[in-house]
Amino acid sequence: MNVKISRSLGVVAVLYFTANFSAQNTASDTVSKETKIEEVVMIGYGTQKKSNVTGAISSIKASDIENIPAGKPEQVLQGRAAGVNVITNSGQPGSSATIRVRGITSYYSNNDPLWVVDGIVVDGIGWLNQSDIESMEVLKDGASSAIYGVSAARGVILVTTKKGKKGRLNLSYNGSYGTARAARKLDLLNATQYATILNEAYVNGGQNPVFQNPQSLGAGTDWQDAIFSTGERSNHEVSISGGNEKSTFYGSFGYFDQTGIVMSDISYYKRLTGRLNSTHKLTNWLTVGQTFAYTHTQSQGINANGEFGGPLSSAVNLDPTTPLVVTDPAMAGSNTYSNPNIVRDPYGNPYGISTLVGQEMSNPLAFRYTQLGNKGWSDDFIANVFAEVKFAKDFTFKSSINGKKAYWGSQNFTPLFYLNPNYSNLNFNSLSRTTQQKLEWSLENTLTWQKKFGEHNLNVLVGTGYYEYNIGFGQTVTHTNLPISSYEDASFNFYVPQDQKNMSAWDYINTHKASYFGRVVYDYANKYLFTGTVRRDGSSKFGANNHWGTFPAFSLGWNVDKENFWPENKIINTLKIRGGYGVLGNDGIGDFLFANFYVPGANYTNGNNVIMPGYIPNTLANPDLKWESTSQLNVAADIKFLSNFNLTVDYYKKKTSDILRQVQIPGYVGVTVPPTANIGDMENEGVEVELGYRKNWTDFGVSVNGNFAYLKNTVTSLESGRLYIDGPGFQSMGPVSRIQVGESYGSFYGYKTLGIFQNQEQVNAYRNANGQMILPDAKPGDFIWADTNGDGKISDMDKVNLGNSVPKYTFGMTVNLNYKNWDFMVFAQGQAGNKIFQGLRRLDIINANYQTAILDRWTGEGTSNTTPRVTTNDTNHNYTWMSDYYLQKGDYVRVKLVQLGYTLPQAMTQNFGVSKLRFYVTAENLFTFTKYTGYDPEIAAGDSFGIDRAYYPQAKTFLFGANLTF
Repeated sequence: MNVKISRSLGVVAVLYFTANFSAQNTASDTVSKETKIEEVVMIGYGTQKKSNVTGAISSIKASDIENIPAGKPEQVLQGRAAGVNVITNSGQPGSSATIRVRGITSYYSNNDPLWVVDGIVVDGIGWLNQSDIESMEVLKDGASSAIYGVSAARGVILVTTKKGKKGRLNLSYNGSYGTARAARKLDLLNATQYATILNEAYVNGGQNPVFQNPQSLGAGTDWQDAIFSTGERSNHEVSISGGNEKSTFYGSFGYFDQTGIVMSDISYYKRLTGRLNSTHKLTNWLTVGQTFAYTHTQSQGINANGEFGGPLSSAVNLDPTTPLVVTDPAMAGSNTYSNPNIVRDPYGNPYGISTLVGQEMSNPLAFRYTQLGNKGWSDDFIANVFAEVKFAKDFTFKSSINGKKAYWGSQNFTPLFYLNPNYSNLNFNSLSRTTQQKLEWSLENTLTWQKKFGEHNLNVLVGTGYYEYNIGFGQTVTHTNLPISSYEDASFNFYVPQDQKNMSAWDYINTHKASYFGRVVYDYANKYLFTGTVRRDGSSKFGANNHWGTFPAFSLGWNVDKENFWPENKIINTLKIRGGYGVLGNDGIGDFLFANFYVPGANYTNGNNVIMPGYIPNTLANPDLKWESTSQLNVAADIKFLSNFNLTVDYYKKKTSDILRQVQIPGYVGVTVPPTANIGDMENEGVEVELGYRKNWTDFGVSVNGNFAYLKNTVTSLESGRLYIDGPGFQSMGPVSRIQVGESYGSFYGYKTLGIFQNQEQVNAYRNANGQMILPDAKPGDFIWADTNGDGKISDMDKVNLGNSVPKYTFGMTVNLNYKNWDFMVFAQGQAGNKIFQGLRRLDIINANYQTAILDRWTGEGTSNTTPRVTTNDTNHNYTWMSDYYLQKGDYVRVKLVQLGYTLPQAMTQNFGVSKLRFYVTAENLFTFTKYTGYDPEIAAGDSFGIDRAYYPQAKTFLFGANLTF
């Protein structure tokens, strides 16, 4: 399908101001002296002095992250930029992070920020080698982000990779190796405790007890010990750079290998990276350059947050009375183990199969056998070529072509197996391979005019861009019933009949975008600052009536300390007041949702009762579909005081309008897919504080940087007549959260408890105004459900907001100490003001294991007012209704990184041609302070924060490494 975009020109004005920050030089008399350094930050299609920046931009330099052991590069943002909430998606190797810049802007479309690496728009930076990063700038407000128009409402993160510098050749090595283990285990019932609780539940449910003598069972099987292992992590990076007056270059090679702490042979991630950046000044007026990066990854993972099977969920729910491996010949010969496809250990003993806990819950060691040899892979090629021409003294024209070519796929072998009566593959084995490839490219041209008129400084930028996305295809082939039994022998070279081959192929839907943009930056004497920006984008994703959108912004700044009336003093050294307003867009939705397509399946009969193939529209067309629009106001102050302190305070308020989502329509309309429309509004309001301190003496230096952010998110409207949209569900409970007008996005909704009935008199006394019992099926030991609407009965109408899933507060702090050749760093981060749904236990499996908190259950009057009785006949829905019983505070503070390093004196290394040799030891996730009882309080699942379905925890890791420079 082709969509034409008419072209029109937009005008842009942008203003930036840069702030002066001072660095401290060591003084011989231990008194620090100040030297002013003009720090430069990336702003999109250019750079600005930080002292003149008027937008809200958080900057992280290579020096801030160079000592952080490599992992996923986006995770280095965590806790280091106020208003940027970074939550690691899981502890599984290769797992990315969920990043939200100043809250959530949309309901169901993409909320991830826009990533721009060396001018190339990419869909994440997991392919990037962390040591190749020169700087990362987060454009947080409308004024700074508007230069990226229709894709900027989610925030913009600019990544600049390292370039060569003229001078001597530099060769560097950075490497580390370490081990990891689970930071905590759950307190689960042992076999004796489990049997006791299960017997009690059956008796309370009017049934016979299951176990005759619980005390004889001892501790039983610890399934967590079976799944948790020692993970390993190694990283090796080599870079070389140099150049002269004409040409500079930077090249690097990296290898990263990590195995997980949960069944490490089926949970791993490997990455191989290569990079070459170069710049060549061919003449005084012509400069050309390029960046090129290649990344190969290979990985395998388990279900990192799912209650329906997998090692973690099985370890939590399996009964401890089932043995890990069956060595008793009598048990091994029973009917339970009679299937010929039973999975056995290397000695021929069958892995234990629970007769009490079934469905997807299976012995993790047996499950591991079914996953061996499966893997995913990717190859990414990313490149940029540019030419820059300077003419007429003040003008610079730059043209760049950017591209990304990605190949990726997976291969899976499924053997014959029998894990339990509900989880088996008994008919035939299969081998599947999926391969996909995609090309995305863009062409951008910019013209810059930079002029100084006395005290007036002017920078004008105009540009155009054209972007192509999703040029690619994929295919899958599956062969069944291969003459093999092991993944090691799996191959498509085996002959199988044609009816045992299954193949499919597809093409991606190509989309494209055209843009015009401009910016004007003006300052007078570095005191009065103005930036104006506008971008006009045309996108094939939107309807015929709204291909084009215009996104303007402006910002103002005042460097008060540069005024003549400002007295030089030692208290307030510099003061800048700034503010701005901008309108941004969000096009992070599916392709061609404005159109309808005819699909088969509506067959009909003609007059002779012959079935004829029929087609119907899959949805309703919406030619008025357009981008989401987010307007944002930002007011801030940047202060340097007492010579060594830097303080930045930002207040912002942003409102998203015309939110894209599917609309509910009556079934009689006859379409299979609900149409998409612009319906809904949402607001995010917050305060961000960044405070830094730096001081150096002769042999000792200290720097402390902290940040804090407060966020209030409010859903302000949905479509007419609708008050809420159900969020994700949990097993038989149904939805556990909502998007509701007047509340925070994804707030938990359910029943409120008022304690526990202690005796039958209390049950009988809980009556409505008409004297009727409100909970006639309740018994002593059951929850007292709150009749919140006062109608005298308990129903869905009594569900209330039980708390936010989105954190209200995020914070981080980094402390660096240097003494002679020693360096020490501590980094901590955390969040507060949110709740977590603790959904580790399978509610539909009556015999599933419990955490030891169940030992505090109600067993008689006065024994508990928080945990109800256990029973197999839960007529009061104590454990099956969504309620505040399942919610826990998600507050935590985590000591994320502790590092001690030592640099050998140059007198010891220079004779070997070594300019720097540093050794270090690092501890990651050393301590976590939280009251949450699950594996890990740092939980993210897309935009559904806070639902713990058996989360793969982050590991406690200890590393040893070295930095070497020649």
